[in-house]
Amino acid sequence: MKGLRWRYTRLPSRVEDALSVEEGEEEEEETAPAPAPAPVSAPAPEDPVEPQLAEASQVLGASEIRQLSLHLPARVMGHPWSLAFCTSRDGFSLRSLYRQMEGHSGPVLLVLRDQDGQMFGAFSSSAIRLSKGFYGTGETFLFSFSPQLKVFKWTGSNSFFVKGDLDSLMMGSSSGQFGLWLDGDLYRGGSHPCATFNNEVLARQEQFCIKELEAWVLS
Repeated sequence: MKGLRWRYTRLPSRVEDALSVEEGEEEEEETAPAPAPAPVSAPAPEDPVEPQLAEASQVLGASEIRQLSLHLPARVMGHPWSLAFCTSRDGFSLRSLYRQMEGHSGPVLLVLRDQDGQMFGAFSSSAIRLSKGFYGTGETFLFSFSPQLKVFKWTGSNSFFVKGDLDSLMMGSSSGQFGLWLDGDLYRGGSHPCATFNNEVLARQEQFCIKELEAWVLS
């Protein structure tokens, strides 16, 4: 009986160990896109190096900056954020945004606040620029604070990451709809679900007016 009991107590221990490893692996895969905080990830915001901003953001607060930094690619974590463009300083013009991006090649975090006070935006793996077609990599993602942070990462469905025209900026696409698009005046924009990121509408409405927009270069 002792031998049987010894085997009985040892076997569940191995099973529990195996289950705990599997659960840990699943959590690592899901932490990037998961918007809802889980008990095990509660202390996570204290773990990464908090990004240093060259100047204060007029859109994001300290809490939003910390939350977003958790979802950035490892290669830019801890890098300083430099404000390359903001509408309050550089005006509401997409062409001005392109001009301010000249000379930059690093990743860009595009953040904006609309007329409803909603904060959302996108991370581009490379600088925002004029292009004949879509460019970028699978590091690109969309996000929205509604009010908790929701991050929409690449699904692998297509490679329609970023496209810059003179009259509009588009990020994510499927069936003629864009995950995020901005007009040439950086005044109006829109957001629709798209296959690239399997995103929700980032704003409270599919069409919105921009109150403030910032482009941060992470390098």
